[in-house]
Amino acid sequence: MGALELRESVLEYINTADERLLKVVKAVIESYQEEEIVAFSVEGKPITRSEYKTQLADTKLEIERGEYTSQEDLEIESENW
Repeated sequence: MGALELRESVLEYINTADERLLKVVKAVIESYQEEEIVAFSVEGKPITRSEYKTQLADTKLEIERGEYTSQEDLEIESENW
């Protein structure tokens, strides 16, 4: 069965599904999307949506703790390169 036939078959199920089945389908799709590759690291490693969200949360915490280099400090540092 090809993609077109599968899509049609799944749509038939969805069009007649009760709320419970729709919630299951929605959860499966959301889980699938979380593992979708959305970026790549500078080394070329794929980054999934869930990994990306984790990295963003970690970075936000670092900023809140003051763990960053200001523009002014970076300019001073770069003068010695």
